[in-house]
Amino acid sequence: MRLKIAAARINESLKFLQAFCLLGILAVNVFAALQTGEISGEVEAIRYKQFVNDTLRESKLENFDINQSAGAFLLSNEKEKIAVSRWISPKRTRSYPYERVYDTLAHPGKKVTIIPVVKDEGLGGERDFLQWDTISLLSLLDVHVVLAYYDDAVKNTKRADQITGQKFDNRYVAARLNEIFDFKGTARQWNERESKNLKTVFEKARLAYRKISRETKTYLHDETALNDLIGYAATPQKFIEFSRRKSRQAQAREFVTEQPKEALATDTKAKVTINNALFGKYFFTCDETKIEPSTVYLIEAKHSRRSKFSGKNDIKDGLVKMMLYTNLTDIKIGKQSYGLKVQIRLTSNQLKGSTNSDVKDEEIEVFLAANLFASADKTFFRKLFLEARENKFTIILEHAETANLKKL
Repeated sequence: MRLKIAAARINESLKFLQAFCLLGILAVNVFAALQTGEISGEVEAIRYKQFVNDTLRESKLENFDINQSAGAFLLSNEKEKIAVSRWISPKRTRSYPYERVYDTLAHPGKKVTIIPVVKDEGLGGERDFLQWDTISLLSLLDVHVVLAYYDDAVKNTKRADQITGQKFDNRYVAARLNEIFDFKGTARQWNERESKNLKTVFEKARLAYRKISRETKTYLHDETALNDLIGYAATPQKFIEFSRRKSRQAQAREFVTEQPKEALATDTKAKVTINNALFGKYFFTCDETKIEPSTVYLIEAKHSRRSKFSGKNDIKDGLVKMMLYTNLTDIKIGKQSYGLKVQIRLTSNQLKGSTNSDVKDEEIEVFLAANLFASADKTFFRKLFLEARENKFTIILEHAETANLKKL
């Protein structure tokens, strides 16, 4: 009898050990998949409701100057109004360009964004180039792209090896905007046509920066990389391939960038690669991920040490990612399919406790009151939480250490 009991216990232990090993293998495979950047998904179309977009001020096309305009605005001629945003740099991770794009997306008419194809700050600063999939992503968002260039700047008085105050060629930009007023096709059709002008606009930028260098007596970056880019731009497919190599490299760099440890509820970053029907391929890095047996969580983390929450421009930048993530289908880690849940986690050292967009309104109001939110900020978060509910993602607002405890 004792031998039978012992054998039964050994058998049960072996079963437990086998199950534990299988879970361990699954966890290792998931972790390995995340570390090698194998989260992928498809986007066919964007369906999204906005609630925190700013009201845009109106400007007239007559006497218009892009260099004097707001970051996002309405532009009108005698017949219609278009919503316009402008980028400071072609690099999408600098200066929150998607926050300005976000504010134009609620406009029922044409949406436009103006992007410099190159920005060279001088040998002591950065130099950024336009990536192909920026154009493709904006096509997906139904935004017309105007490819532009800077043709004026001044020497940086604090840094002799840099320039500042860069200005677009306003006459060129105004002419392109006038064309968009008359254009009858879709944003995608406009952008496909515009992409055929890439080589020409890069060449205009090269000539303009030579002039700026002479006039400011400032050395800019060597032209070799720009010349190579002009060569690639002559053949669209070569430019796409070159641009995607650069995007992958940027994704890899962002993947190893550290977030503040107190801001994260998990320690696992992930690379997210998105494909769409417009032949776009987007390389993002998600701040946090969490894996359940059949669900992967993609979590954007925004941390503030001194304020109660990140800047609204930073939050809106994250909302553009929500537009993509909430419309993802065919989610996979490696070859295994998963369901998807999406979150934005807003953490701060200045907050007490935690709340989120999924709880009752009464609980949210108690949290906002306890943390002494100003009236305007309460209104913003009510709208933000409504936007999360309508688009089926979650906003979490909590003290940084509360997020940190969730790791335990």
